[in-house]
Amino acid sequence: MVGERTLAIIKPDAVKKSVIGDIIRRYEAAGLKPIAIRMTQLSKSAAEGFYAVHRQRPFFDSLTTFMSSGPVVILVLSGDDAIKRHRELMGATDPAKADPGTIRALHGTNIEFNAVHGSDSPETARFEIGYFFSDTELGVR
Repeated sequence: MVGERTLAIIKPDAVKKSVIGDIIRRYEAAGLKPIAIRMTQLSKSAAEGFYAVHRQRPFFDSLTTFMSSGPVVILVLSGDDAIKRHRELMGATDPAKADPGTIRALHGTNIEFNAVHGSDSPETARFEIGYFFSDTELGVR
């Protein structure tokens, strides 16, 4: 299955809570296949580069500080309508507003510590996947 691809990040708060396995299980149960995965700790500058689109937003510094505060798990998920399906699985950015049973409702704490990140469009997914994974790592020749 090639399907659409999207980037997912299991954020430092969820890694610290030891819910990596539950989150990946939810992806797989929804038909989203992990095709690349790594655990790493982002430097502050790597987080700033990844979230550069938000550089002028008031939350940029706290977001990049948080994203570089501990290990993260970065995945490329593949499947039909992967971006839309992943966003539905994640739930609203604010866990308090997320539908019951979504990843953020289950594992997020607040709007900042919300357990997971996901690409919001095909263009964003291409940038985000390329930021962390080479074509070789994705099986592209």
